[in-house]
Order: sequence, then structure tokens, then C-alpha cells
Amino acid sequence: MAHIRARFSTSHETYGAPRMHVELKEDGLQVGRHRVARLMRENGLKAQQKRRYKKTTDSSHGGPVAANLLDQDFGCDGPDKKWGADISYIWTAEGWLYLAIVLDLYSRRIVGWATSDRLKKDLALRALRRAIALRSPLPGLIQHTDRDSQYCSHDYQLLLKAHEIVPSMSGKGNCYDNAMVETMFKTIKNELVWRTIF
Repeated sequence: MAHIRARFSTSHETYGAPRMHVELKEDGLQVGRHRVARLMRENGLKAQQKRRYKKTTDSSHGGPVAANLLDQDFGCDGPDKKWGADISYIWTAEGWLYLAIVLDLYSRRIVGWATSDRLKKDLALRALRRAIALRSPLPGLIQHTDRDSQYCSHDYQLLLKAHEIVPSMSGKGNCYDNAMVETMFKTIKNELVWRTIF
């Protein structure tokens, strides 16, 4: 329990039994997942999640929508072959802060990001420019996004074309098509954002 309590504290009380089990195994402890779950339950250690909702996707626009080339196939055999991008939000004492990320689906690493207090196309453009500057991807990279107006904007599409990046967009109203980026946002929010007052 001492190891579990220490790990639970360093995770800001966000780790449930499955992740706790992995952490304990990496520490060299021989313990079963069900035992970890039982011990956490008996000692009142439950992962905490706080939420505040803000809609960020606006697909009611006249911009061009790309075909869904990814089609929920998130696997790839090397870096910089498939990227996912999306925008989320962080509640602060001064209002909403928007976070745009570009995620490499191979490594699950954020390769580009930007923040702003305004949800405009420049936010998505800055995140993409940072990703391109950091990774210098070869032509043919597929970048998948939702149908948000920032990603359908003329300037964003020009930047993709200039670097021979192939756009792919989610089906209308299908949140699962961009699940890999949504999962990354959930982890960031669960482990840091929802536990911090900015």
C-alpha cells in the first residue's frame, strides 16, 4: 500500500487500478491487477476527474471537406506517416484558453502545439507550422482532423498543400474518427488540467 499511495499521489490522484498496476510492475513489484484494484478500493483510492464542457467544433461552414482517408486506422509503421490534429480548451481564472495539437500517430507524441484565448484559424496554423518545423515530414503524410472551420480554411489547406501533406477529415458527427487525439486530450486533462487552477 505504501507504493500504491506514493504512486497515487505523484499521479495527482488520477491513476486507476490498470495504470497503477503497470507502474508497480515497472517498479519491480510482483502484484496482480485485481489485487491492486481491491487494495485501492478498500483504501478509498479512486481516480478523480473534474470536468467543464465547452464546444469547440463548428462544422457549419462553407469550407471544403476532405475525404476520410484514415477511416479509423490509427496504426502506422513509422513516424511522420500519419498525424492527427484537434483543438480543445482549458478553463482558467481569466476564461477559456484554447489548445491546438498535432499528434504523430506512430509515437503518440505531440509534435506541434499552440495556445490562444481566441478560437481562430491562426491557432491551428501555428500548431501545424511548429510540427512541420520540428519534423520536416516527407510528402505523402496524412493529417487527419475533424471538420472544424479552422481546418477547412483556405490558409490551412494552402499550408498542407505547400508541404505535400494529404488532408483527411472525420465523417460528419463521428467523434470516433479522431479518437486518437481525443484520447490524448483526455489524458492531459485528467492528469493535469482538471486538477489545476490556472
